[in-house]
Amino acid sequence: MFAKPDEPALESLSNPIVRYFAATRPAFLSVTLVACLIGLATARFGGFPLQTGKALATIFFALVAHGGINVINDYYDALNGSDAANHGRIFPFTGGSRFIQNGILSRSRMRLFGYAQLFVVILAGLWLMWVSGPGLLWIGLAGLFVGWAYSAPPLQLMCRGWGEPAIVAGWTLAAAGADFVQRGQAASLPWLAGLPFALLVANILYINQFPDRQADAIAGKRTLIVRLGPETASWGYLFIALFAYGAILFMVAKVLPIYAAAGVLALPLSFSAARELIARAGTPALLAGAIKRTIIAANVSGLLLALGLAFAAPPP
Repeated sequence: MFAKPDEPALESLSNPIVRYFAATRPAFLSVTLVACLIGLATARFGGFPLQTGKALATIFFALVAHGGINVINDYYDALNGSDAANHGRIFPFTGGSRFIQNGILSRSRMRLFGYAQLFVVILAGLWLMWVSGPGLLWIGLAGLFVGWAYSAPPLQLMCRGWGEPAIVAGWTLAAAGADFVQRGQAASLPWLAGLPFALLVANILYINQFPDRQADAIAGKRTLIVRLGPETASWGYLFIALFAYGAILFMVAKVLPIYAAAGVLALPLSFSAARELIARAGTPALLAGAIKRTIIAANVSGLLLALGLAFAAPPP
């Protein structure tokens, strides 16, 4: 095991609050914030005025859930050895937080911290269910189950080539949950509006697996990139992106307001990243720029979609 110069070190994280916060990989939590904003916007478009207290609580505990899932993922990747074997990582995007590998937190502390966050989210979810409606229970449980099953045995969806569908399900559920807390009832719109954004989030995972491919193969993680090989798999990124943006346009023609089409404005970022990935799939060390554009594209598309919904007049 070795640490690269830009990776976290114990001496730079002496404050325990900063240390544990950094362990959640906060730079990646923005996608959960955006998913919640989409859910709040669909409720607003449905004619339900924003309940600020519930909205803030929803966002905060969704972020805690995402942080806990990230920490648990680091724990299980330490158990299977994939992070330790990942010498081709592009930090901070791939190869995990490096907290266990660089001696900042032990595996047992990471496990305890991750599951403690999920326990807090369960308690908060019960309160939100009490003030919003019992249907939230099933959305919350499904979201936590998908997040846990992504990394934890016996399912370990990330190891079986099911990581991308799990991501799509998780972030669509986040949008649906945020909408439900505002409405107090189920609706189809947040599922439809959340799906394109969730697909773009899945593309973040997808492109991150190219630098991780060799380490994943050594650890027995049969991701799509490991199964297909980098050159063939690189076209999957373009397919996911085109499907996501196509879904926005299709739904604008059916159920979403015209302003929601603004979500397609991030397409050039995704297309640029796809072109670079296809050209450099065999040299993943050169993909940092494409990974950054993938993250930006997901957040920009989701934010523009949420704004388009929030400022559109509710249907009569």
